[in-house]
Amino acid sequence: MTNTARRDRVTPKSITTLHYQVAMPIPESHLFEVVLRVTQWQFPVLDLKMPVWTPGSYLVREYAKQVQDFTAQSSNTHQILPSRKLGKNHWQIETEATENITICYRVFANELSVRTNHLDATHGYFNGAALFFFVPAWEKQPLRVTIVPPQPDWNITTSLPAVPGEKNTFEAEDFDTLVDSPFEIGRQEIHSFEVFGKSHQLAVWGKGNINAHRIIQDTTKIIQVEANLYGNLPYDRYLFLLHLSASGFGGLEHKNSCSLNYPRLGFRKKEKYNRFMQLVAHEFFHLWNVKRIRPKALESFDYERENYTTSLWFSEGTTSYYDLLIPLWAGIYDVKAFLELLSKEITRFLTIPGRKVQPLSESSFDAWIKLYRRDANSDNSQISYYLKGEMVSLLLDLFIRNRHKNQRSLDDVMRQMWQRFGEEEIGFTPEQLKVVIETVADVDLSDFFHRYIDRADELPFDEYLEPFGLHLKPIVDDETIPYLGLRVVANNNKAMVQFVEANSPASLVGIDPGDELLAIDGLRVTAEQFRDRLQDYQAGDMIEVALFHQEELQTHRIQLAEPQPTRYQVVKSKSITREQKELLIGWLRTRL
Repeated sequence: MTNTARRDRVTPKSITTLHYQVAMPIPESHLFEVVLRVTQWQFPVLDLKMPVWTPGSYLVREYAKQVQDFTAQSSNTHQILPSRKLGKNHWQIETEATENITICYRVFANELSVRTNHLDATHGYFNGAALFFFVPAWEKQPLRVTIVPPQPDWNITTSLPAVPGEKNTFEAEDFDTLVDSPFEIGRQEIHSFEVFGKSHQLAVWGKGNINAHRIIQDTTKIIQVEANLYGNLPYDRYLFLLHLSASGFGGLEHKNSCSLNYPRLGFRKKEKYNRFMQLVAHEFFHLWNVKRIRPKALESFDYERENYTTSLWFSEGTTSYYDLLIPLWAGIYDVKAFLELLSKEITRFLTIPGRKVQPLSESSFDAWIKLYRRDANSDNSQISYYLKGEMVSLLLDLFIRNRHKNQRSLDDVMRQMWQRFGEEEIGFTPEQLKVVIETVADVDLSDFFHRYIDRADELPFDEYLEPFGLHLKPIVDDETIPYLGLRVVANNNKAMVQFVEANSPASLVGIDPGDELLAIDGLRVTAEQFRDRLQDYQAGDMIEVALFHQEELQTHRIQLAEPQPTRYQVVKSKSITREQKELLIGWLRTRL
């Protein structure tokens, strides 16, 4: 009888149990010690696989590379069981002679990010995908996790429910839930608060200039605004895990929690504090959009390979659009700050040449090979689905609001997506998403989707901003600097070319990233002097540039071009009509 046939005759849920134990006896070693106990196993072999990625971070990260000291033995006799590795993340154990198996392994954990594991003398943090094996075909099996802290005063913080009567033990209804429930173990500060009768916690690890009371006050406002948008809070308890690090930044969403990483001294200055609250608004918004309102391709996770979808622009980009608006609606910052932040986002978008090359749907699909694997040409060839998705969401919201005089908006799209797909966690297709947006807008948007999502046409910002009394103002910060198309940085006292913009004067003569810039018109130039030297010239002038290209001395004659805009500012029109003002107030939800 084959292994597969034997599995078909057994109901895994009623027989086999899986119980993980996570210890960290020497936290300074950065090694988690994991024990997986499998009981009442009914088959001649046991396959174990380690995820290669984690939901919310769309890159194959090969978590198995941190696994070491793998052993398996009979739980009853302690006899070592033969095992072998069949693939990069696949181990197989021979279990013919036993039904109870104990698997031991260690995982090196010294990367402090929201998507990996970190263990040192101060705390232990882990994500399920980066720490736990899964048993193929048993992913829906309930699981238990017991934590063994290295010190008795280390706390355990997670969104998983504790098992009554079992010390430091928690239960997950399936492997997806385990992956979706990170753990923080240590002496973290824990602050509890309630919003709409629901329990919330803010757990803070690390030292910094954080004001927890202020953060809780503003986080409460964000929760209230987002809950009012969707109509409810789809959880009983929610956990914010905050790591204060030297210079990290990031967030990872989960159904009932989120992990945040932020610079430890980044809370005093207003603009840095606002950025943190945007991060909170973004990750909290995800508990609806992407954790429950999911693309069809992410309805069921395949942890062994890429899960392709063209809809990440909506899952991430639309969330990025709302993380700008929600702190404004919550009163955390004012209209002036909002327009400044929006201007910076539009500037980022309009100064990336790749926006003219890569369509938004392709950016979503190719997240696995492009967004997190940047190279010297990335800005010329690609655009972030976060950033362009944010811009497209802005245009869609403005279009719907203008068409329906603020009686409808992108908010209605989010509510319909929640009601149709999110509440029951039914994955949506790109076609279904388009239908919902068109239903709210009450117009065929095929041309919009074709041009701005499936092609790389320039986004017509002014056309959509004008009904709200706004327009985009291009600004050249220094009109005395002609355009060459080079970005130069200092590296070991050398002026190194970091980026060459496609179709720029520099690119047309063959200058490449990695070249060492030596001189302009026979005079040595450093990275610090580069922009100042260009001020000696005007558009149309010919200059001679000397550099090392692959250690070969080269000189190029280049004609300088007109100065290019360096930033863009969203500004109010000089004469704004009453109708424009009403639309603007309705969108921003505040008096001007």
